Amino acid sequence: AGDAQTGRAALAPAAALFRSLADPARLAIVQRLADRPARVVDLTAELGLAQSTVSKHLACLRDCGLVQSSPAGRASVYSLAQPELTGILSAAETVLAATGNAVALCPTYGHPR
Repeated sequence: AGDAQTGRAALAPAAALFRSLADPARLAIVQRLADRPARVVDLTAELGLAQSTVSKHLACLRDCGLVQSSPAGRASVYSLAQPELTGILSAAETVLAATGNAVALCPTYGHPR
């Protein structure tokens, strides 16, 4: 049992990473920032999300070390702190294409439309 617990503990950071990307709004923000840096006002306009929602999710992503901000006048410009995230997003798209998006129909994690 100790080895199994050690194995699960070793996977905890990866599980936290995937949880941080599991929210559709956070995932949309990460996907958008993979294209180019943006201000909160840019993200709210482009993603159709409320400013408070974007700010909350950016704070979460920043706390997780996935995005970073730099000052630009009175605003902040957000960008990916980990460019490797683009590889994760690309791999996810490949898996989804290969499974025919079957995960969307998963009774536990999917959200059938």
